[in-house]
Amino acid sequence: MRFVVFKKETLLFFLAVGIVLASISAWFMLKAGDTTVFNQQPDHKTRQIHMVTGEFKTTMKDGKEIEAYRWDPGTIVLKKGEKVNLIISGINGAEHPFYIEGTTLKGTVKKGQDTLVPLQFQKEGTYRLICEVHPDRAHNGPMIAYIVVN
Repeated sequence: MRFVVFKKETLLFFLAVGIVLASISAWFMLKAGDTTVFNQQPDHKTRQIHMVTGEFKTTMKDGKEIEAYRWDPGTIVLKKGEKVNLIISGINGAEHPFYIEGTTLKGTVKKGQDTLVPLQFQKEGTYRLICEVHPDRAHNGPMIAYIVVN
């Protein structure tokens, strides 16, 4: 008859490995029910979209400086009738007075401040958010964002 004999150190090693494996298995089993939150809607009815003002600036070989301002992201997509809070953070430029073409919505984004723009469109289409200071290339623009309503 053969007997298997374990040293105390070997038994402790296998016990430690078993505890580590059980812990890892339990962690994976508990995480299995988690949901990815990328682009997930909050439970309340109003979605929040964050936008910032941005500036690109460079110096040409002849020493002339050129710059362009923009909204980022440049396009947002909404569902018809959806309630959205558009929160625009002023990062570059002292202020950007704006309006949304085809609506009565207008306001001003100031550097270092957030501007809240409540949106709810009942008609499908593409609406342009236009900065009045930078409406075209001659004024370091166009600083236009597109609001697409499906």
